[in-house]
Amino acid sequence: MSNNKNENSGCGCANIPISLILLVLGGGYWWLNHQGGLSMISKLPQNLPIAIPQNLPITIPGLNSRTAEAEPSAPTKPPVTTAPSLPNSPIVKLNNQPASPTPITAQKPQTAQKPQTPIVKPNHRAASPTSITAQKLQTPQTTQKSQIPREKKAIRGIYIGRYNVTNNASEEKIRKQVRHYHSQGINTIIHGVWGNACPMYTSEVMQKTFGYKSCPNLFRDRWLTWLIDEAHKHGMEVHAYFEKGIKIDKNSPIFDLAIERKWVVPGVDRTYPGIEHYILDVEIPEVANFFRDILVEFVQKYPKIDAVQWDDYLGYHAELPGKVNRTNKLTAFSQEMIGAMKQANPKVSFDLCHHNPYWAKKYFAADWPKWNVDRVFIQAYNDKNFTKEVDYAETYDGIAITDKQFHRLPEIVANNKIKAILVFPDRTNPEDVASKLKQFYVK
Repeated sequence: MSNNKNENSGCGCANIPISLILLVLGGGYWWLNHQGGLSMISKLPQNLPIAIPQNLPITIPGLNSRTAEAEPSAPTKPPVTTAPSLPNSPIVKLNNQPASPTPITAQKPQTAQKPQTPIVKPNHRAASPTSITAQKLQTPQTTQKSQIPREKKAIRGIYIGRYNVTNNASEEKIRKQVRHYHSQGINTIIHGVWGNACPMYTSEVMQKTFGYKSCPNLFRDRWLTWLIDEAHKHGMEVHAYFEKGIKIDKNSPIFDLAIERKWVVPGVDRTYPGIEHYILDVEIPEVANFFRDILVEFVQKYPKIDAVQWDDYLGYHAELPGKVNRTNKLTAFSQEMIGAMKQANPKVSFDLCHHNPYWAKKYFAADWPKWNVDRVFIQAYNDKNFTKEVDYAETYDGIAITDKQFHRLPEIVANNKIKAILVFPDRTNPEDVASKLKQFYVK
């Protein structure tokens, strides 16, 4: 058997022939010498530092080829650390280009100040007289001053009865009277146009319903037209007064017909001593329609009238026979009548000269705060309760007094909470009353 082993021991370097090793070394020396490599190496600096990136992988073929495949090679250039772009930044939109740190810092205060450009409001400083801001701020003060005493009252009205005008009145006379009232400080004329359930003017509704064209009187339709025209020339208003409302007495031309048709509520209304009134029942459809049509007809016949005014006779006295609460029915009637008038002529104001809301509802079934009226003037005819009535008048649109209460005028005129004063002459000529009023409005 042979004792020789076929296994190789060590690295196998001893098996390389010596001649081959010498041949390789000699060839390498010859190549370097011809390429000038030895002279190049001798010229390199001896202390040259060599920077090797710590994270740069050193590739050794055959030894770490798998690592090289798994990890990407290092970038040839380091990443540029520039500021990120800000597409939604207000600074970028304003300048249309990225700004350096210094300009950005300088722009921030200016950008923050832009929403605060109107400095007047936070500082509460008064602007120049011509500025709109100043006018708005001064508006409430101006309104309050216009309601302070004398000629600054919103309404200074005087009542002229429906029978004050006679057939002797000409157009010139009527216009002259208006100018007189204006010269005495009056800015509102309250002229009677209705009473005792009949109109002073010619009415087709009245003619169709009762066969009468108007109350027996010498009133001519053109008189009211002249009155309105002249008043408007002087900046005055004319209010048409519907006296007695839904009440009649035995002197009414429709009294007998109303009794015959059973249009009257049972019982007699003795609200005022010496006068027995009968109340037309507005719960009856024909009665309600009559008043509605009368009012609509009037605002169409005189479209330039400024207001119509009704008084405390639009109500039922509590002492009528029987315990009947007519409040809701009266409210429904009033709402319908006012609504129809507004539809016919929206420019006309519907006003009341009535008792305070407590007395009106309790004693007259008149819950007028629910009627949708435009203005309410509180009657203060009861001088014993005058102070209490003033409190109500301050809350609403004004106060109504008689010529017997002239001694109350100084306190009324001086009360800046009362916006309007209406004077109803009892037995005094309206022109004389206007002259007496002047001393309270003009210093």
